[in-house]
Amino acid sequence: MLHLLKPAPGSRHRRKRVGRGSSAGGGTTAGRGTKGQQARAGKGKRYGFEGGQTPLLQRQPKLGGFRNPKRIDYEILNIETLEEKLEPGPYDATALRACGLLVTRRPVKVLGRGSLTKKLELTVHAASKSAKVAVEKAGGRVTIEIPHS
Repeated sequence: MLHLLKPAPGSRHRRKRVGRGSSAGGGTTAGRGTKGQQARAGKGKRYGFEGGQTPLLQRQPKLGGFRNPKRIDYEILNIETLEEKLEPGPYDATALRACGLLVTRRPVKVLGRGSLTKKLELTVHAASKSAKVAVEKAGGRVTIEIPHS
C-alpha cells in the first residue's frame, strides 16, 4: 500500500549544516579548506577559468586553414569517358572541350578509372600513372604540357 512506503534504512541523510560553530562539527572553515578563491563566499570561478592565464579558447588561432597559393585545380577526365565518347586519334584540351567533355577553362588531368581500347594521342596538363599505363597499353600516347596560370 502506497501510504506505507518508506525509503530503505540508511539511504536518506540529513544535510550537514556547516558554519554553526566548532562544537557542531562544521565550524571554522566549514569544509572549504583554508584560504584561496574556493574558500570565499560568492559565485566562484566560471567554466573554463584558468587562474588568470589566457584561456585555451582565446589562445586558439582565429582564422581557419591555409590556402596554398601554388595549388592547381584540375578538371578531371576519366579514361572510361574517353572510351565512350571519342574516336581514335589525337586530342588536346581544346579538342576535348570542343567534344563537350570539358566544361571549365581549368587545366585537364586524366585519371585511370575504367578501361581503354582505342588508340588515343592525348596532350593534357596532367595524368595519373594508371591513366598513362592504360593509354599506352591501348597503343596511344600521353603528352604532358605544363599549365600556364
